[in-house]
Amino acid sequence: MQETNETKKDDLIVIGGAGGFIGGALARYFRDRGFTKIRAIDKKPLPEWYQRVPGVECLCLDLSHEENCKRACEDAVEVVNLAADMGGMGFIERFRVECLRSILINTHMIEAAYRAGAQRYFYSSSACAYNIDLQKDPNVRALKESDAYPANAERGYGWEKLVSEIFCQEYWQERGLKTSIARFHNVYGPDGTWDGGREKAPAAICRKVIQAKDEDTGSIEIWGDGTQTRSFMYIDDCVKGIDMIMHAENLIATPINLGSAELVTINELVSLAEACGGVKLKRSYKLDAPLGVAGRNSDNTMIKEMLGWEPDTPLRDGLAKTYEWIERQYMDRKAGKRTIS
Repeated sequence: MQETNETKKDDLIVIGGAGGFIGGALARYFRDRGFTKIRAIDKKPLPEWYQRVPGVECLCLDLSHEENCKRACEDAVEVVNLAADMGGMGFIERFRVECLRSILINTHMIEAAYRAGAQRYFYSSSACAYNIDLQKDPNVRALKESDAYPANAERGYGWEKLVSEIFCQEYWQERGLKTSIARFHNVYGPDGTWDGGREKAPAAICRKVIQAKDEDTGSIEIWGDGTQTRSFMYIDDCVKGIDMIMHAENLIATPINLGSAELVTINELVSLAEACGGVKLKRSYKLDAPLGVAGRNSDNTMIKEMLGWEPDTPLRDGLAKTYEWIERQYMDRKAGKRTIS
């Protein structure tokens, strides 16, 4: 792995989307590593942020507006853009316009970062940028970085990611801004969305198992027929990967997978959640639910070659921690306490 000089502990790091799941975890990660100037940005009111990290400057700004991006990036040395209007497959398939509009965020943020003299800019892309023709079989081969072209991304969200990647590449080629691009594969873990329609499969299934136990229904509804395959990356691996990719000289303006290579079916994911809850449930399958692609996995050849590392938290271990956290949230909500939605 080739690195530049370490970021100074008093350099200003700006995190867009810091009121969300990954952004909040990243703010805590940098704070715990001793960075003293972190500016966290999100359009949600502060009480709705998933994590509030002590010592971090928090601003409520809608980054789809140019002036707000200028304010966010003032004096920034590094900018991490995680801000986007997105969620699980139920949200992505139903609200394509909202997902597409997130291109405004990256357009304004990268320009603001450049004009502010930032040294580095990180963009959170997605595996949804990959050609969907390669993801029609649950027994899919793992997707390598070159599989994004010829382009046929997931409608809405995937195309927004692919076009924003090109912005990052051109700002490096034409303007010399060091950009980094990571294609996230299904991030999960504690302190994330677990209810309300934007949650992803691991959190949704944990919640359904917890609810089935609590209400003693003995059953669980699964979207699709359960044979769909995915890989899921634990949040601790995600934030570590962001840091490593952003500071790798050999990855400037180069899209790279950031995901686990542990492929499981949705049925297997349900079984792991059932084991966390110590229960076995009758399964019903909602075949007309939003499903996304039939199969998707991360080819980690490139990240292992470039960084000598890959996300490696076993799904069984990460899901156990996630289940435990969601169960506490569920019980707190039942008791009338405020929770993360």
